[in-house]
Amino acid sequence: MSTFAIKADKFFLPGAAVLGGYLTVTDGTFGHWGEEAPEGVEVRDYSGSWIAPGMVDTHIHGFYGHATTDNDADGINASSLALAKHGTTSWLPTTFTQSVDDLAESCAAIAKADDSRGDDFLGARIQGVYLEGPFFTEAHKGAQNPKYLIDPKYDIYRRWQEAAEGRIVKSALAAEKPGALEYIAALDAEGVVTAIGHSDATYAESLAAVNAGATVFVHTYNGQRGLHHREPGVVGCAMSTPETYAEIICDGRHVQPAAIDALVRAKGWQHCVLITDCLGCGGLPEGNYMSGGLPVVLENNLCYLRNEDGSKGSIAGSVLTLARGVKNMVDWSIATAEQAIRMATEVPARSARIDGKCGSIKPGRDADFVVFDHELNLKETYVGGVSVGAAE
Repeated sequence: MSTFAIKADKFFLPGAAVLGGYLTVTDGTFGHWGEEAPEGVEVRDYSGSWIAPGMVDTHIHGFYGHATTDNDADGINASSLALAKHGTTSWLPTTFTQSVDDLAESCAAIAKADDSRGDDFLGARIQGVYLEGPFFTEAHKGAQNPKYLIDPKYDIYRRWQEAAEGRIVKSALAAEKPGALEYIAALDAEGVVTAIGHSDATYAESLAAVNAGATVFVHTYNGQRGLHHREPGVVGCAMSTPETYAEIICDGRHVQPAAIDALVRAKGWQHCVLITDCLGCGGLPEGNYMSGGLPVVLENNLCYLRNEDGSKGSIAGSVLTLARGVKNMVDWSIATAEQAIRMATEVPARSARIDGKCGSIKPGRDADFVVFDHELNLKETYVGGVSVGAAE
């Protein structure tokens, strides 16, 4: 049996952040935290550092040159390896709006990637599949391909779920689409999360979706009817339904920090989910790429749709990492370090109903954790009790 102990200045544990002490790791799983070093085991000294759970990204399309739309299992695993070095140890590979057949292939590729991993694989764990589309509205399609927008149908979802070998845990749709309420209720009965996004729904339509079982709002503010004093819209519903969760892209470009602050104040940090919405070109140099079947331009840490003349169009997605997003939230004085870390770990895990597997440092769980300095710069990542270093 292999056991060591981590010594650090602070540990972000499920009940509270605790100062000092030692956290044991045995055969790749967490043991207990204690004030004194356990006898007879190696102590790895991280004095000057904080220990937090590995980041949990519940809305991310790919990384480091690979995307779910590539339908490539090896590419998904390459993304996972790179993500771990950037502090993300669990993710939901997220699809785009594609044809029904292509989406089935994407789901199958994600399942194949997950099935192909051995116990010694040191990449971010696939904790499920997130279907972002194709049940969206033209009015707020964003970077989703309008050619493949359709109405929600349970039978189509079942085909994708079979291709994913039961891994789909979350599905997004526009609340106003015909059949939306029936779709939401059917998936909720199976324990699958439904999320409202890329939607022009009114407040009443959004609330009806919540009452049918929808529990998440997709990248709040982006791709949805905004807040107006005579029609609160999707954003108003996100802010005023206390038991739902609101995703937020925390790069400061998709949403201004002041608007993020307003959301957190309205909803409470316990129900705000930090996401990246990162595209497959995340982690790569500036240049021209493809994303979700559409051409994009990566420039100045943001991805834009590329117009036919080669110029930049509207924002297509981010190239953020969650570890950077945590630091942003603290640097903007929106959240404390503890709140920001929980908004990127246990809160997203809970929102996707995968909190039984990740998001917290609990005895018996995979020892996936990160090492931050006191300014929340990422220093190192561990996957299954093995250090994979850090890329930033």
